[in-house]
Amino acid sequence: MGDIFIRHIALLGFEKRFVPSQHYVYMFLVKWQDLSEKVVYRRFTEIYEFHKTLKEMFPIEAGEIAAENRVIPHLPAPRWFDGQRVAESRQGTLTEYFSTLMGLPGKISRCPYVLDFFKVRPDDLKLPTDSQAKKPETYLMPKDSKSSVADITGPIILQTYRAIADYNKSSSTEMAVATGDVVDVVEKSESGWWFCQMKTKRGWVPASFLEPLDSPDEAEDPEPNYAGEPYVTIKAYTAVEEDEVSLSEGEVIEVIHKLLDGWWVIRKEDVTGYFPSMYLQKSGQELTQAQRQIRGRGAPPRRSTIRNAQSIHQRSRKRLSQDTYRRNSVRFLQQRRRLARPGPQSAENKTQSTQSQGSKPQPAVPPRPSADLILHRCSESTKRKLTTAV
Repeated sequence: MGDIFIRHIALLGFEKRFVPSQHYVYMFLVKWQDLSEKVVYRRFTEIYEFHKTLKEMFPIEAGEIAAENRVIPHLPAPRWFDGQRVAESRQGTLTEYFSTLMGLPGKISRCPYVLDFFKVRPDDLKLPTDSQAKKPETYLMPKDSKSSVADITGPIILQTYRAIADYNKSSSTEMAVATGDVVDVVEKSESGWWFCQMKTKRGWVPASFLEPLDSPDEAEDPEPNYAGEPYVTIKAYTAVEEDEVSLSEGEVIEVIHKLLDGWWVIRKEDVTGYFPSMYLQKSGQELTQAQRQIRGRGAPPRRSTIRNAQSIHQRSRKRLSQDTYRRNSVRFLQQRRRLARPGPQSAENKTQSTQSQGSKPQPAVPPRPSADLILHRCSESTKRKLTTAV
């Protein structure tokens, strides 16, 4: 079997989605060496992170050493809310970028990093559910490339949040905020790191430092699922707070509440507690490149550890107590165990069951008809047989 590589990448258009919040993804048709064609969906922040990592992997071809040696194409940094003209040029920019990328030498265009980025992920196969209030809206590229079309510059989520405390960034990909700063949230990652923009600044900010302007509660937090989803720990974590759980790498647990701040409530046997979601991987799935990149930042801080937090809301944020999680979780486990392993009946229960069955009225057995009645009602053939037998 020959080497695996990509023959062609075509941008089909973009899709507007509303879960967990309004955002946009680009649709790519990827044609592989075996002539199979797969459709994948990628956010612009993913594409830009992919581009930066590719430049780090090939510094000579990226022009980092000598500008004249650059062959990796340029990709403008995300520039949200810059107007219609910039928005309309983004799809053309992506089309040109990947067309140039596929024409580069095989060590770049066929490297494992490029191939992994365009492999089909579970989310690429996930269809919208009937329970969604709004279904995704698809906008395809026009066949005539000269036609103008409203383009999307990235995964724009039209939500505004306020910083409740000062946050000092610890890496170049993060953004520092001061108490009271109002930011636009562009992307909400399950890890609890949100990509934000404030005027000319942009970067990742811990969700725990942000609050909605209209309410202290995060309306998009899902309800607890005490049935639990199986996950595996991909990195060890030692609990710092009393309501957290310490786990080693490779342990199998169940997630019962996925909170947007990146600290999920998990269950390990009868124990429940908070655990950083970025150290978890759903059972049976492979770790994606995006998860590898974002995991490098470490778990975001929890709101309970933020000092001098200043909310503009009079009432505090509603959170379920660990006692509530524990009681409901244990109750569910007990129900599941009873259904899965019903215990044997005791002798007393068996006796009661037998007595109750014996007390039931038995069906009446009809009396046997007389010989004259049989001869009167039976057919001629039966009458001849009965006469011969006598």
